[in-house]
Amino acid sequence: MRDVLASVRDWYTSGERFALATVIGTFRSAPRRPGATMAVAADGTVVGSVSGGCVEGDVYAVAEEVIRSGVPVVRRYGISDDAGFAVGLTCGGILDVLVEPVDQTSYPEFATIADAIQSAHPTAVATIVTPGPQLGHRLAIQPPPLNLTSTSSSAVLGGWPGVSSGGGFGDPGLDAAVVADAWGMLDSGSSGIREYGPHGECGRREVAVFVQVLAPPPRMFVFGAIDFAAAVARVGKFLGYHVTVCDARAVFATRARFPEADEVVVDWPHRFLAGALDTVDHRTVMCVLTHDPKFDVPLLEVALRTDAGYIGAMGSRRTHEDRLTRLRAAGLSEAELARMSSPTGLDLGARTPEETAISIAAEIIASRTAATARPLSTTTGRIHGAPHPDPVALGPDPQTPHPEPAVLGPDPQPRRPERHVAVAEAYEPVRA
Repeated sequence: MRDVLASVRDWYTSGERFALATVIGTFRSAPRRPGATMAVAADGTVVGSVSGGCVEGDVYAVAEEVIRSGVPVVRRYGISDDAGFAVGLTCGGILDVLVEPVDQTSYPEFATIADAIQSAHPTAVATIVTPGPQLGHRLAIQPPPLNLTSTSSSAVLGGWPGVSSGGGFGDPGLDAAVVADAWGMLDSGSSGIREYGPHGECGRREVAVFVQVLAPPPRMFVFGAIDFAAAVARVGKFLGYHVTVCDARAVFATRARFPEADEVVVDWPHRFLAGALDTVDHRTVMCVLTHDPKFDVPLLEVALRTDAGYIGAMGSRRTHEDRLTRLRAAGLSEAELARMSSPTGLDLGARTPEETAISIAAEIIASRTAATARPLSTTTGRIHGAPHPDPVALGPDPQTPHPEPAVLGPDPQPRRPERHVAVAEAYEPVRA
């Protein structure tokens, strides 16, 4: 929701109703992940996207009806061999989309959620997506100090492990089960569908709840205020990172040289990082561009012992070997050293700062997605896949006689051409 927040917040504040379309489940080669959003205003203005352009036209039409009726709808878009060409996913995937009305009456907690997103406070929004009278009922969840609000009650819920029976989804057991799962999903940063019994029982499937995780942007730390760092900061910001540039030299670490960065810090890199460890998690990226052992070694001693998802260091092969020797002498283990990507970046033949920044960004993306980083023209199988599929939100295509596992890799046999249409059957979560 972050990418559409500025527009929808203005619509909400003005008092007008708009429709919010959210991807709640995917399977196979769907182009967007759960949580992708598209919003449609009453005047027809559109922001955001739920696919690569395959189904936006139909979602727009559904959104117009939802604005008129005030009733939420779940639509599935998939493939069919029996109908003519129409709207659908040409990639052959399945996409489940929740389209819900939003205004100050139907969604009173939206302003609070928007404030949390704006202030980078982790928040999850759990919405019932099972067809029936509870479709669209939601619960907003934040980590401790716990603060829950719900459309089914004006009560403020709090106090773990129990929640007030007067709020939430109308059942304290279901509320508690969803809150517990949402906390774990906030920690992992993943959105998806979870299923429960009417009272929150595990292993039951009567109630499907989509939990959308609205986590703060991941952090990118760029150490070394050089021209390459300016290019890396620009690309990092473009990719959605909260970018911090740090250098001990005040003459180089200036806002004028790094206008795209969220923060420019003048401090010794290792000292700054040691004081910022509470902001580092598995999504954090660190780019060590200082290229000087008096900065690199003490910094990497700290960095390689954090939970950061990517730690790259710039330098030649000789610099890399010297760096390893110094780090071993400083007491780092081989396992810790193995976490460092050095020299940083993919082999693109990069020369300029901008080319080098793209090389580094490409390796960061490949590291995060566990992709091969090979040219797509030399690979087979689905382009968009899920290396770690959600066991509930992802699953076999219900129309396929012989279900295929949701894994990356080549198709087991050639497939005949398929024609693509929107599948508007009764909604049921795609299950493993």
